[in-house]
Amino acid sequence: MPQPSQPASPPPVSAPRPRWGSAEFTALVERLQHPGGAASGSPVAGDHPLYGHTLFIASCDLETRFGVFRAHVFQDLIDRHYVIAFAYGDIASTPTLYTRLHSSCVSSETLRGCDCDCREQLEGAFRLIAGKGHGVIFYLMQEGRGVGYVGKARDRMLVQASLDQISTFAAYAALGLRKDHRNYDNIAQICHLLGIRASWIVLTNNPEKVEALRQQGLTVEGTEPLEFEPSPYNLAYLSSKAEGGHRLRRPGATAIRRASPPEPVVPFRPRALPDAQRFIAAASYFLPVRPVDHEVVVPESELEVWRRDGTLERAMAGSRPLVLGCRRINGSRYFVRIDPDVLSRRPRGLAPESMLAALSTPYWFRVHVFYDLVSSEERVVLTYGSNEADEAALVRLHPETLFGRFPLREGEAGEAYGAAVKEIVAHGTGVIHLIHDDGRGGGFGTQASVAMRVQSGWDPSPPAAAAALGAEPGPRDLDGALRLLRHHVPSGRVHVLLTPAEAPWCDGALGEGLRAHGFTVTGWKTLGAPAADVLPESGTA
Repeated sequence: MPQPSQPASPPPVSAPRPRWGSAEFTALVERLQHPGGAASGSPVAGDHPLYGHTLFIASCDLETRFGVFRAHVFQDLIDRHYVIAFAYGDIASTPTLYTRLHSSCVSSETLRGCDCDCREQLEGAFRLIAGKGHGVIFYLMQEGRGVGYVGKARDRMLVQASLDQISTFAAYAALGLRKDHRNYDNIAQICHLLGIRASWIVLTNNPEKVEALRQQGLTVEGTEPLEFEPSPYNLAYLSSKAEGGHRLRRPGATAIRRASPPEPVVPFRPRALPDAQRFIAAASYFLPVRPVDHEVVVPESELEVWRRDGTLERAMAGSRPLVLGCRRINGSRYFVRIDPDVLSRRPRGLAPESMLAALSTPYWFRVHVFYDLVSSEERVVLTYGSNEADEAALVRLHPETLFGRFPLREGEAGEAYGAAVKEIVAHGTGVIHLIHDDGRGGGFGTQASVAMRVQSGWDPSPPAAAAALGAEPGPRDLDGALRLLRHHVPSGRVHVLLTPAEAPWCDGALGEGLRAHGFTVTGWKTLGAPAADVLPESGTA
């Protein structure tokens, strides 16, 4: 039966839409974000100003060898990389500031590599800005001109395989990479968050960085170079930069000859490790490592020749000798301790050129770079000598922290790494596996935030600050680290290097993990024990 029709409901009355003027829109935006300069000054608990795609994480003071710098930590929300702005002096009202845009370089800043000039430029910028009294160093996580360590390592492998016959930029092109993948958009956004309105004097040899700042609307008043004397181990790289447009004059003027790796380098296609297929072997090349404590390695046979003909005696004579001491190490070799300032002057009659060349030789480590399918991270392993013999290899699982890359007044991470390098070189064989360990596994943002909370007095200690953040350290990926270590020590015989703080670890997770992966631990050594100087006896060659 048809239903009686219902009367139509009146249409709803809609509220009149507001008419947005510029004042209303500005007020709405002000409710959405912090004003310019919100990340400067004293931090406010819970505040994380955001501008564009750059988020303020934390601020804390760092004591460097050149004074106290304020580290402002930011993170790019698109690709998640960190940017650190190291500020010195008054950056808010000083009309002109000195600055350096510095891209990360783990091989020189953590691994002590001397095949580039990145560490010298970074420390030179800290020194110069502290001397000027005001400025900012922008440290960007853009390894290898933005291609990451995998791309950079494959470039190094190709260049070394060619015996330096092709340049870095030619290698990039051959690998399908652009000359430069870096992006500097975060700089202007950080200036907004820190309230910086100054013009800039840029510490750089690269005109492209100056243009990048100008394209962001920042005013560049001028530049100052950061150039250092080439060595045989970075001359090829610096020559490539000069050919690529960097304003460098010394590579073309030096009489120094390029040095080649100690063994041939054979390039290979990326492949998974058969015994740990989560790890894709991407590159392997030789890294010249700066000697630790200015102790270089000299074969006993060569040192005996210097002793017999009087060269060693003359090098150790005078009020400022070149050679300060010698001590025997494994494998018929000696550590010879030198005065680097005397060596750098190379005055006539100081020593034969062959001796000066020997005393300038770095430690040659082999770098193996992997891509980890599980963590999507790059893994770095350094090997020294042959680790395939039955003799136990010295091994170090080294926790790298980002703050440890900088010239801190007390650099515990760098000191431990250097001590491990020295022990391995003296022993003759060994492996160092670099492990990302910022914030004890909680990440760099956690580490910086904990430092800010403690320095600001919000929390009494780092554990309390981590608890307040809800960022208790998670478990380290020890299983993955040991699988990768096992690949590099086929015999499974290891002697483990630990810092004093890590010593209790050998009785816990590390000891259990080593046993589970089939290692035979021949001993545990605490890093930092001194060694005595000795001279070779006559007739020991």
